[in-house]
Amino acid sequence: MVPLQARSRENTLNGAYTPVELSHEELELLAEIATGVTTEVAARHLELSARTLRRRIRNICDVLGVNTPIEAVVWAARRQLI
Repeated sequence: MVPLQARSRENTLNGAYTPVELSHEELELLAEIATGVTTEVAARHLELSARTLRRRIRNICDVLGVNTPIEAVVWAARRQLI
């Protein structure tokens, strides 16, 4: 397993960026987080358990190559996806 920072650095050095696409559900999750609600409230709104929501957020962060859910929200907002 390649550490997140090393993977990002390799992509930058090689100039190889793979396009990232998020599903509608993942974007909906990021939009909910962007409203500033707690994990528990967001999970209730999305009809998920809080644990599932946290796991999905972590997976989104891993796919995007960011470290925090806020960075993932900023990533999506800058691309006008949410």
